[in-house]
Amino acid sequence: MALPPDETSSRPSLLPLLVWTSPAFPVGAYAYSHGLEWSVESGAVRDAASLRQWLVDLLEHGAPRNDAILLAQAWRAAAALDEAALREVNALALALASSRERRLETSAQGNAFVSAAQAAWPCAALDCLSRNAAGDVAYPVAFGAAAGGHGVDLTEASEAYCLAFIANLVSTAVRLGVLGQTDGQRTTAALLPRIRSLAAFTATTGIEELGTAAFQSDLAALQHETQYSRLFRS
Repeated sequence: MALPPDETSSRPSLLPLLVWTSPAFPVGAYAYSHGLEWSVESGAVRDAASLRQWLVDLLEHGAPRNDAILLAQAWRAAAALDEAALREVNALALALASSRERRLETSAQGNAFVSAAQAAWPCAALDCLSRNAAGDVAYPVAFGAAAGGHGVDLTEASEAYCLAFIANLVSTAVRLGVLGQTDGQRTTAALLPRIRSLAAFTATTGIEELGTAAFQSDLAALQHETQYSRLFRS
């Protein structure tokens, strides 16, 4: 079942992107801090300025960059209904998780996304993915498969995914008391150009661009596994 076109455009409606990235969509994103909780505990992130730099580093060198590349690969495979390619990119995405909690973060959200999307936004690509995944589905792969299967523009899908990723971490920082709601919105707004740039780059690049160098973030994820008192699952 394909999405209907906009009344004023021949393109499929973009409203599903707003639904899929909404806090109301049942993937449980609010439960994950991507190691940010440990970063706050250790003092590495302590105010709006340090949070913004942390998020810039993630967009340029961390997991969101890889996620956007993997999302694009899944989008292309879904658009072509290439089951083998979907299976391969999903296996790669899971293998790239740098810690136990990172694996949990991507697989729990990915599995939940597939379940919800198949129920309300079914398409052949999601059927292929769930049939061939043999277990867990990585979140960016699930999102890319849904977008590609419904003909949603790749760059816009990547922008929406990356914005949701960053917005969730800003919300995490607000809940941890690092900054207030207004500074949180300022931080998100300031990162929009970098999100657009990342989405444009990854929409035209290939799998050979995969790679991260956000070592503090990876170490924070490892430290969080044994953090004594915590609110988040990662």
